[in-house]
Parts: sequence; structure tokens; C-alpha cells
Amino acid sequence: MTKELPSKSLESWIWDAACSIRGAKDAPKYKDYILPLIFTKRLCDVFDDELNPIAQQVGSRKKAFQLVEADPKLVRFYLPLIPDDPEQPVWSVIRKLSDRIGEAVTTHMRAIARENPLLQGIIDRVDFNATTHGQRDLNDDRLSNLIEAISTKRLGLEDVEADVKGDIYEGLLEKNAEDTKSGAGQYFTPRALIRAMVECVRPEPGKLIADPACGTGGFFLAAYDFITNPKNFQLDKQQKAFLKHEAFHGNEIVANTRRLCLMNMFLHNIGEIDGGVSISPNDSLVADAGKRFDYVLANPPFGKKSSMSFTNEEGEQKKDSLTYNRQDFWATTSNKQLNFVQHI
Repeated sequence: MTKELPSKSLESWIWDAACSIRGAKDAPKYKDYILPLIFTKRLCDVFDDELNPIAQQVGSRKKAFQLVEADPKLVRFYLPLIPDDPEQPVWSVIRKLSDRIGEAVTTHMRAIARENPLLQGIIDRVDFNATTHGQRDLNDDRLSNLIEAISTKRLGLEDVEADVKGDIYEGLLEKNAEDTKSGAGQYFTPRALIRAMVECVRPEPGKLIADPACGTGGFFLAAYDFITNPKNFQLDKQQKAFLKHEAFHGNEIVANTRRLCLMNMFLHNIGEIDGGVSISPNDSLVADAGKRFDYVLANPPFGKKSSMSFTNEEGEQKKDSLTYNRQDFWATTSNKQLNFVQHI
């Protein structure tokens, strides 16, 4: 087996592949295509890893495909992608696409989501065939190059550690935040700042951790790293299970950012998407949900005033101030920062 490159090399290599599509200047906008593809590559490689032991028991991968199709519960996520040659990796179905690639990738991802309701809203929101003013946002040639770049690294159970796969993902998010001129800080807090805050708080095993504006999940990942660091704690089996499935609770109202967060957590081996990580799409400021936590780690959104967007009768986009009326708040205000301070 070829030895995998260190995570930084993998991260840089994938980013270079993104830049090769149209150059570093425009690369950040392709994150919406790159990240779901990496996530789907992970799903495909894990599916192969789970299928192969079944194939050994029943005599062939062809029979294993038939068995899993009849009983999808044999695997964590059933993928309706069957290669013409069953001995080929499942990802080859996507890798070998040569005609109407954008349309086909979109169809395959939506089919995966239909088979796995818990993945709906995670991988099926991107249209790889999307157009703007009559032109493809990412044409088939560039999409094919991107798929080929991702194809050269395997992301299965035994290839690289989960945190390495996650670090690739984190690196792309960070690169995007660095290169995007506006709005990136709303969902991506610099990881050096997050680590410093976590080291000051020093969260302990067996405790509940919340982030009412969790963005892509940076505080959760840093807390996870801190608690699992053997220099800080020696975790027993029960503590590890609690940390993986019960410790983290967040809110993220931006649908696309919440999707990035769920993929980020999954690639870092926190939760299973099908349970154990609670990332609510609800606005945490609307009401007291009744839950209490041991730690709140957060960097609430920038901007002094909370607002909501709406379309007026003329079809124009407008914003209106949003005031939260909560009995447990000592002040009623549209000031976003003050509302988060009161909520926390």
C-alpha cells in the first residue's frame, strides 16, 4: 500500500487541484462542489470497506452487492452505485463518467440521499449542472479534472486517520475563509483563536458543550482534540462514546453552513450523522430550548443588529430589524451581540 502523505500535504494538494480549475482567485467559490465530492468519496470508500468482508463470506462482490441491496442495514450508508465490473471501487461509477457529467453527478448524489434520508440536505443540495446567465458554473471538463484529482487519494477506514480526512476538509474551509473577501468570518472563526479559547476553558470529559452559532463546527473540533489529547486526559471507553455521540450541541441557521458543519464533524469521526451530533437549524435566540450545558464555546456572528431578509411587493430584497422578546432576557434589543450574551 502506498503510504499516504501527511495531512498538510493532502490539504495543499487538494487545494491546488481546486486552484487548477480556474486559478486561486476564483477557487474559493468551488468549495460548494469540492467538499460534497470529498464527502461522497469518503462514503464510497467506506462502503467498499464494508462490502469486501461480505464479499469474502458470500464468494464475490457481485453477490455482496445483491445482498446489501436487499438488506441495506448491512452497511452504514447504502450507496446505489454499482460498477459495471463489481470488482471495481464504487467511486469508479463517478470517476468514469464521460458524458453530461454534471447532470450525472447530481443525479447520483440525490439518489444516495434518497436511499439514506439522514443524508438529505447534506450531499443533495448542490447542482453540479447549474448555470448562470446561460453558462455552466463548472463545466464538465473542469468537473472531470476535479473528480480525477479527488480520485487519486483513498479515504477508507484504514487508509488515513479520520482526523487527517477531516483536516483536509478543515484546510479547505480555512482557505476559503482566507480568500473570500466578505462574509467568511460569519461561519469560520480562525482556528488559532478557537484553540486558544478552548485551552483557556479546558473542557473536561463527560461534559456537555454548546455553541449557539456553531458555523462549520470549529469549537467542537478543538474541544474534541483537547479532550482526546492523552496529555490532558486518559479516556475510558464510556467517556469516548459520550464524547463522540453526546457531548456536542449546536445551532446553525444558514442551511449551507450547517451542511458543511455536519460533513466536517462526520469526517472528523464525531457522531455518525445518523445520530450523536445535534446541530439544530433553528435560531438559538428565538426561545430558551430548556437545555443546559457545562460549557458554551462560541464566537457569535458579527454585526450590531439582527435582521431578517424579505421580498417586498415590488420584488426587491429588503432587510428589517429583528428584535427578540424573551422573558428571560433582561433587555429587549435588536443588538445581535447583546442578545447572544443574554442567551449564553
